[in-house]
Amino acid sequence: KLPYDVERDLAPVTQISTVPFILAVHPAVQAKTVGELIQLAKSRPGKLSYATSGIGAMSHLAMEQFKYMAGVNLVHVPYRGSAPAAYDLIAGQVQIMFGTMPATLPQAKSGKLRALGVSSLKRATAAPEVPTIAESGVAGFEVLNWYGITLPGGTPQTIVRALNQDLLKALATPAMIEAFNAQGNEVPGGTPAEFSAFIKSEITKYAKVVKAANIRAE
Repeated sequence: KLPYDVERDLAPVTQISTVPFILAVHPAVQAKTVGELIQLAKSRPGKLSYATSGIGAMSHLAMEQFKYMAGVNLVHVPYRGSAPAAYDLIAGQVQIMFGTMPATLPQAKSGKLRALGVSSLKRATAAPEVPTIAESGVAGFEVLNWYGITLPGGTPQTIVRALNQDLLKALATPAMIEAFNAQGNEVPGGTPAEFSAFIKSEITKYAKVVKAANIRAE
């Protein structure tokens, strides 16, 4: 029940960044790869639980997409935010989670969690040693957190194009690329038309996930 329409009331300028999730498990889980996790989940349907930052959050949609594509049955445990979800994953109260790259990667490197795969189609610059979920047996799997700049709908295209060009120049500077990559972010950039098409494709993609999983906002 948003008071605005994304496609009508916003004028896309450009994407700023995309950042994949890390599919992470508690170290006690007997799976060291995505394939092993799928096998484990299929041998114990409805027994493994996964944490999310809330119903309808991207971490929830990511796992529902994974469940559908991998053919597994996992129990959803929603939290009020990513921090308490991560705390309980580290404590072993839940077994699995799609965590954000900046928050999850340090925990994986310290051994508090085990990183099984990243949710992008290409390996992440910040964690090239972690395989993608797509290359680990779930072909085509891709779920990304992404950020972009929009203006109010109806903004003159001359202004949209000018801001687009200025943003692309800033995003292309070595300092910006280095800062983004250090946090696991990629910089896609692109034209206003490309960003608009991407937004429409995301709406279509996750509308299907929401319908298939019967997700209801609370």
